[in-house]
Amino acid sequence: MGVVNITPDSFSDGGRFEDAEAALAHAHSLLEEGADILDVGGESTRPGAATVAAEEELRRVLPIVRQLRDVPVSVDTRKPEVMRAALDFGASMINDIQALAAPGALEAVAKSDCAVCLMHMQGEPGTMQRDPHYADVFGEVKSFIKQRVDKLTSSGIEIERIVVDPGFGFGKTVEHNLTLLKRLPELSELPILAGLSRKSSLQKITGRPVEDRLAGSLAMALLALQGGAKILRVHDVKETRDVIAVWEAFKQ
Repeated sequence: MGVVNITPDSFSDGGRFEDAEAALAHAHSLLEEGADILDVGGESTRPGAATVAAEEELRRVLPIVRQLRDVPVSVDTRKPEVMRAALDFGASMINDIQALAAPGALEAVAKSDCAVCLMHMQGEPGTMQRDPHYADVFGEVKSFIKQRVDKLTSSGIEIERIVVDPGFGFGKTVEHNLTLLKRLPELSELPILAGLSRKSSLQKITGRPVEDRLAGSLAMALLALQGGAKILRVHDVKETRDVIAVWEAFKQ
């Protein structure tokens, strides 16, 4: 899953692809590098990010989704109105950091046949990294995911449509993230999406700024693969493809 951020303030590439033409060119570049899915987002959810109005998010996202309707596109949003419009414009998946908890979100997705990714997050993007704490991070994340999956399936959303994401970096310390990564195989019987690319945990582990976190991101990608992740959400598609190729050759 290649990341297409149409935002001025995303932590890794904020402002680089805010222009629709630049975003579309970046999307095609990621496809050429081997992305199977494009994750298009119009609102940054980095730690400390401010909320974006639905109208602005739609203005950013819909022209790109419309131009990419012939390829698998995931839309990274937590707003039901954005979900509905994106699905009308041909999106294949909704990737929601709030796991369809917003009023109307579940109904917006249930009426379609799209895939949906349910993510765990403690708190809100604006405050989630101030003091994240858990009595049992793995147990709490697993319990949350089970509750949300049960809610979706009881509302008529087929289990085959659901992907889960433990939410690395979303209300988690480095230690929380590493615990979840170590226990990834125990997390769910459903497909797992892992988003570890360039995140601040790598700065804390390696001391590298965001533009120098490729090596750390690839190490995280390999660990996630070993833990059973089925989708890797990454900024560096070509290099991650090489990791996958080596890992698959090793397994044979």
